[in-house]
Amino acid sequence: MAFFNQSIEEDQSSKMTGVRRIKLGSQGLEVSAVGLGCMGMSAFYGDPKPEPDMIKLIHHAINAGVTFLDTSDIYGPETNEILIGKALKGGVREKVELATKFGIKFDSAAMEVCGDPSYVKYACDASFKRLGVDCIDLYYQHRIDKRVPIEITMGAMKELVEEGKIKYVGLSEASASTIRRAHAVHPITAIQLEWSLWSRDVEEDIIPTCRELGIGIVAYSPLGRGFFSSGPKMLENLDASDFRKYMPRFQAENLEHNTKMFERVNEMATKKGCTPSQLSLAWVHHQGNDVVPIPGTTKIENLEQNIGALSVKLTPEDMAELEAIASADSVKGDRSGAGIPTYQDSDTPPLSSWKA
Repeated sequence: MAFFNQSIEEDQSSKMTGVRRIKLGSQGLEVSAVGLGCMGMSAFYGDPKPEPDMIKLIHHAINAGVTFLDTSDIYGPETNEILIGKALKGGVREKVELATKFGIKFDSAAMEVCGDPSYVKYACDASFKRLGVDCIDLYYQHRIDKRVPIEITMGAMKELVEEGKIKYVGLSEASASTIRRAHAVHPITAIQLEWSLWSRDVEEDIIPTCRELGIGIVAYSPLGRGFFSSGPKMLENLDASDFRKYMPRFQAENLEHNTKMFERVNEMATKKGCTPSQLSLAWVHHQGNDVVPIPGTTKIENLEQNIGALSVKLTPEDMAELEAIASADSVKGDRSGAGIPTYQDSDTPPLSSWKA
């Protein structure tokens, strides 16, 4: 408790940048215009970072107005939710919009996607214990279980809303048809998807579907998993266990080509008087007031840069230049590694096929 009070007082004495608020989707959820992706604090991007440092970072973000926190039960696994729970003690919980996810688990070291109704409820209760909360603001199905009709999984999530355990429902990496079927069971507040200058396939079908249905858009990896912060140099500082080392876009056969894209973004950022990460993030912000990016970071200085992207104004000419830089042939390599499910493989069986 003493640590929390000290960190809050220190943060309040420093100069903070205001972050505007927006309505995410049409169901009533209001969040900060930029969120904080917390995955890299605990998992997948190398060794877990020191807990006191990450709690300080989270408190700094909240005091700066970045109150939309994103985690998942699979980050760690489980340890990221525990970290967030510690950061939310001492009256902090009431200051944030808390989003977590279920649906991915490891069984005998193999990844399994599960959307069974009993598992939905079990996973929610388990997240409560780790987070130290009795209600989750936004609860996502992290990946779609192709064995279970989406209507069945959504029915369980609807019951969680009715029980007061979750306030709003979301899906991550879901196809347009899956989104429509799910939304017919219970209104979806947000779809989480990868959207950045070099991941734009969602613009063809999923983004229009979300806007037609009044669903908010949460963009993860808006900085190309860090690539638009420092380009190929980022690879020099990655831990041996960082899974980005094995992602297709960072492999030698693709990296040289992709670096040309970063160089063009960097040149334009220099002219705009901002960093390449700020320019890249500003591009996402300029996609519409229904879009909230959730860049992850483990450093306060990077958090401040991400907040600064909200002040980067892009003219129609700027947007056109970025559109040219981010054309379909600008990037080589799949955005996800082998075996990682995406919306392209997320359609579920018809409801009529389900046997409980």
